[in-house]
Amino acid sequence: MHLRCGAFILDLSTPQVMGILNVTPDSFSDGGQYTHTESAVAHALTLIEEGAAVLDIGGESTRPNATPVPLEEELQRVIPVIEALVARNIPVPISIDTYKPAVMRAAIAAGASIVNDVRALQEPEALDIVAESHAGICLMHMQGTPQTMQDDPHYENVVAEVKAFLLARRDACLAAGIDANRILLDPGFGFGKTRAHNIALAKSLAELLELNCPLLVGLSRKSVLGQMTGNDVAARLYASVAAAVVSAMQGAHLLRVHDVKATVEALKVVTALK
Repeated sequence: MHLRCGAFILDLSTPQVMGILNVTPDSFSDGGQYTHTESAVAHALTLIEEGAAVLDIGGESTRPNATPVPLEEELQRVIPVIEALVARNIPVPISIDTYKPAVMRAAIAAGASIVNDVRALQEPEALDIVAESHAGICLMHMQGTPQTMQDDPHYENVVAEVKAFLLARRDACLAAGIDANRILLDPGFGFGKTRAHNIALAKSLAELLELNCPLLVGLSRKSVLGQMTGNDVAARLYASVAAAVVSAMQGAHLLRVHDVKATVEALKVVTALK
């Protein structure tokens, strides 16, 4: 299994780690830590040293009840970081975490080679922008919007409904000319899901693998882990690593995490023992 993204071919035959770099003041876990280009670049280089196979850079928080960020402000946050990292000729692909088509276009032009979209290319022009590029795309499921998604999430069958949504968005990408080997799928843990919904999805990754695309899982430090452990966001390292290990054991190809070094080491054990 591999992912084609720009000039990169990401080998997913063993589970890999996507390191999170939030260039935001209000992300739920690391908001405000890397708001300057210099500190963001330094942290990105640390994530690569720790074993991140992908860097995921975001300029707008999508946590529950997050305030939307104006387009120009989001561009000012992420584009200088992407340009600075590309200028350093880093050895891993850069992912831009955005749902805004204009940010996708600018980030790809600046050197990003994956688009990580919580709205799965449903915004006008988003599908065309990715199709016209050579970028990889991560299609995520979300019920509602960040402002409303945790108000009262409801499903008749969460696994079936998430799978059907991802299938439809995958097929929309294929119809637009995006090759299957450029597509990642993400069930969207915590995005319009209760604890029970998240657990049901975590236990059913095998069903999502039936869609024949690499699977990304993002459970790192999320509230469902706090509900399970009673720990606040700063104390969810062990729970996050456990979630990554369980996901990898069930076939997840890419784990989106804050704690890269610990997760990379845990996944080496998973690979050795599988």
